[in-house]
Amino acid sequence: MPRRLRNLELGLLGFAFAIVVAAEVLVQLGALGHIDGSLAFFGIALGILVFGVHLAARLTAPDADPFILPIATLLNGLGIAMIYRLDIHAGTSGWAAASVRQIVWAAFAIICAIAVLVFVRNHRSLQRYTYLSGLISIVLVFVPLLPFIGTRNESAKVWIQLGPLNFQPGEIAKITLAVFFAGYLVQRRESLAAVGTRILGVTFPRVRDLGPIAVLWVLTLLVILFERDLGTGLLYFGLFVAMIYVATGRTSWALLGIVALVGGAWAVDGLSSVIPNLGYVHGRFENWLHPFASAQFGSSGGSYQLVQGLFGLAHGGLVGTGLGQGQPYITPVADSDYIFASLGEELGLIGVFALLCLYMLFVARAFRIGFASEDDFGKLLAIGLGFVVALQTFVVIGGITRVIPVTGLTAPFLAAGGSSLVANWIIVALLLRLSDTVRNQPRVVAS
Repeated sequence: MPRRLRNLELGLLGFAFAIVVAAEVLVQLGALGHIDGSLAFFGIALGILVFGVHLAARLTAPDADPFILPIATLLNGLGIAMIYRLDIHAGTSGWAAASVRQIVWAAFAIICAIAVLVFVRNHRSLQRYTYLSGLISIVLVFVPLLPFIGTRNESAKVWIQLGPLNFQPGEIAKITLAVFFAGYLVQRRESLAAVGTRILGVTFPRVRDLGPIAVLWVLTLLVILFERDLGTGLLYFGLFVAMIYVATGRTSWALLGIVALVGGAWAVDGLSSVIPNLGYVHGRFENWLHPFASAQFGSSGGSYQLVQGLFGLAHGGLVGTGLGQGQPYITPVADSDYIFASLGEELGLIGVFALLCLYMLFVARAFRIGFASEDDFGKLLAIGLGFVVALQTFVVIGGITRVIPVTGLTAPFLAAGGSSLVANWIIVALLLRLSDTVRNQPRVVAS
C-alpha cells in the first residue's frame, strides 16, 4: 500500500508537470509567437526540488496522502506561468522578472517543506509547543509595527525588511496560530462544550468561557487598526471560530463568531470617519457597493482595480482568450492580488472552475485527514490548516467577483509573493506528515 500511494503520487506529479510545461509553451506562443527556453533551467531545478519532496515523503512518510503534493505543484506552476506571461508584456527578464523571483521563492519554500518532513516525524510533538506557538504568533503578527524593520507595502504595514528581502511574517503566523488553537482547544474543549445557558434550543457558553473568542476579536481589530490589513484579521478570526466549532460541536460558538464578525465590521466602518487609520475600510465597502459610480471609479485607490478585474473575467467568457492572448496587464497588481482574474481572462470560465476544483480537492483531502485522525490534536490541526486555505481562497475569489469586499489577501500557491508560498508549502508538508501518522495510528477495536 505505501509503495502504491507513492507511485500514484509520482504519476500525478508527472501529469501536473506536463500541464505546467504546456501552459508555459502556450504563453510563449500566444505572447511571443515562438518557443523560448529562457525559463527551462529554472523549471528543471524546480522540478528536481518537487521530486525531492516526493522522495522525502517516500522515505519518511510512505503512507502520506498522494494527492496533496501534485495539487500544490500544479497550482504553483500555473501561477508561475501567468506571472511569466505578465513579465513578457512588461518586457522584464532575468533576475528583474517577477516570474524568476517567484521560482526562487518557490524553490526556497519547497526546501522548507522538505525540512518539515525530515524533522517533524510525528505531528503530536507539536502539541508540546502549544503556548510557545501562541507567543510566536503574537510576535509574528505585530513585529511589522516595530521601527526600522517594519515597512509599508501599498497601504498595509505587514512587511518586514530582511536585508534585500521583504517578508510578511503574518503568513507564517497562520500556521503557528493553527498549532496553538489545536493544542489549546484540546485542553479546554470540555469546559467550552459541556456547560452553558440554553436559549431557543441553542446552548450558549458562559460569559467566563467567552474569553478566547473575545481575545481573538480584539486581536483582529488591532491588526485591522494598526496594520491596516483587513484580510489577515478576517483570516485569523475565521480560523479560530472554525476550529472551536469543530472542537466543541456547538452551533452557539459559530453564531457568536458571526455576530462578533458583523459587529466588528460595523464598528470599524463606523469609526472610520474618526480614526484616520480606518478610513480605508470604509473605502473598501464603498468600492464593493458602488464600484461603477464615478466617484468611486475615478478616485485614488477606488474601485478601478475591481472593475478592471470584472471586465477581464467577462472578456474571458466560457473558454478564455487563450494563454498569452488576453490583456490581464490592464488590471493593477495582476500578478498578485488579481492573478485569479488574470487566469480567468485567459482560461475562461472552464479554467476558473478547474482551479476551484483543485482548491476544493486540496481542502477536502485536508478535512479527510482530520476526520480520520484518532487523536484530537491531529484532527483539529489538519482541519485548521485546510480551513486556512479554504477561507483564504474564498476571501480572495469573493473579493475579485464582488461577492464580498476586497481584502488584500492573495490566492494560495498562485499569486506572486514569497511569504505566502513559504507558508503554503509548509502547510503541504504538515498535511503530508499528518496523513502518514493518521494511517499508521493504532486502531481501537471494540470487543
